[in-house]
Amino acid sequence: MLILAIDTALEACAAAVLDTDAGELLAREELLMKRGHAEALMPMIARVMKSADLAFTSLDRIAVTVGPGSFTGLRVGISAARGLALAAKRPAVGLTTLSAYAAAIVGQSGTAPVISAIDARHDHVYFQIVAGDGSQLVRPGVARIDEAIAASQFGAPHLVGDGARLLADRWPKDAPQPVTVDAQPAPDISWVAWLGAAADPETNPARPFYLKAPDAKPTAGPPLAQAASS
Repeated sequence: MLILAIDTALEACAAAVLDTDAGELLAREELLMKRGHAEALMPMIARVMKSADLAFTSLDRIAVTVGPGSFTGLRVGISAARGLALAAKRPAVGLTTLSAYAAAIVGQSGTAPVISAIDARHDHVYFQIVAGDGSQLVRPGVARIDEAIAASQFGAPHLVGDGARLLADRWPKDAPQPVTVDAQPAPDISWVAWLGAAADPETNPARPFYLKAPDAKPTAGPPLAQAASS
């Protein structure tokens, strides 16, 4: 199976092509960035596909991170994935950033739980907890940092994600201490690709996965219209 993977959810713009039969990435490219995903993504995808020496119609599916993450960044990646999938007549699948973060550790962590955490700002994190075998302990949600730290009840965890350091810095001294703290700014694009290969397109659509509403909300109507009606 040939998978094009895309990630623009957080502070990176990344694309890769995975050949599951060969068990390797044919090409990959990643750039750390807080802004500019819209301008960087399509040229990056073109370079990755050229490096892999593939036409889009040779792909079996397209995988993309769907959140939690930046509202703007998510729309960039999802729009690109859905547009390419439509043009190539291939399915697009969505993977959460939390699962992509955890995938790099699950299976290698023994029995230790894995806590994926993403900075949600305002002293909150998006987080998910899975057991060492990948089974879900706490489903994805958003919570205050001190509430997320209550997950210490599951034992000494692996902390991963751009919010991992937020948890580690406030982890109770009398609780089982984190085994590792990996505060990478974005998930490894290779794991987005592998999760995309395993995902069922019917149950993992390429659409935004939001756990809270945007911080900025539109006004009830245009200012001039409001003034005219007052």
